[in-house]
Amino acid sequence: MKGAALARASWVGTAVFSITALVACLAGAAMPIAVVVDAALFLAGIGAFAVALVSAAARSREAEMGIGGLFFLAGSAGPSERRALLGSLAVEVVVALATSAARPFTALAFGILVPTYGLGLAGVWGARHGTFGPRIAPPPRPGAKRTR
Repeated sequence: MKGAALARASWVGTAVFSITALVACLAGAAMPIAVVVDAALFLAGIGAFAVALVSAAARSREAEMGIGGLFFLAGSAGPSERRALLGSLAVEVVVALATSAARPFTALAFGILVPTYGLGLAGVWGARHGTFGPRIAPPPRPGAKRTR
């Protein structure tokens, strides 16, 4: 699989988040650890988004890219890549919603920010390894002078 390291990183982050969130949900004393993990994964996700956007901007000079293909891998990745990257994102969303609903009005609400990590890494994968068609030249603007 191309970009296997990104998928592994996504699943490792998801596992660390899931374990700390579930432990904090069961034992409130572990809540500070969960908050630190949530914040770290959120910040890593923001960094991944920045890398994805910069990489996609550079690649978009030759390839016709869309947000669905870039971040959600729609039409730009094979089934195994989509399953690996979007599967970890789905687990992050489920764990975040379940733990914050189980202990409402607590620090577990920070878990809602964690899926930026999985989505950001999927975007990095899409920008670096996704399959996109060639760039389509835009139609000429009305009234623009044509050069020969």
